[in-house]
Amino acid sequence: MRRKCTLALAVILAVATVAGAQVKVSGTSRCGKSDVQHMVEVGDTPNHSFSISQSKCTWPKPFDIGGVQSKEGLNTAFSETTGNRARVRGFFLDTMANGDKGHYRYEATATLKDGMFQTAEAKWTLAGGTGKLKGAKGKGTCKGKGESDGAVSWECEGEYVLP
Repeated sequence: MRRKCTLALAVILAVATVAGAQVKVSGTSRCGKSDVQHMVEVGDTPNHSFSISQSKCTWPKPFDIGGVQSKEGLNTAFSETTGNRARVRGFFLDTMANGDKGHYRYEATATLKDGMFQTAEAKWTLAGGTGKLKGAKGKGTCKGKGESDGAVSWECEGEYVLP
């Protein structure tokens, strides 16, 4: 009897450890030039502005979360730009291949040249979603590179846990 209880406890602990294990994830997304953009000059110094923008994104190399791949996204960002540097806070709504949604928040710093995005570094958190991603948690980083057409390519990596 004692041996059966010990074996049952060992199995339960093993399953709990696997269920709560963090899984590595990586991918490449490409966000096109903003479809919506509103900018307001602050007026205290040249090239100091606040803006809000929104762009559509694709996944040339998608995230795979719980066996489902990212398909497309909608990026909404709020930026403060001073000269050739910007601080960005945003929300990324990721649509998975099965229709589930992932909800990401991020903060980034970026460099600009002649008003065009050059490079960026971001930290993101997966705050949940719908369907299979409901209650999911995760975090990671991304490195961005501006393209000549105004798009930005992001190399991202991190880890997640499904509920």
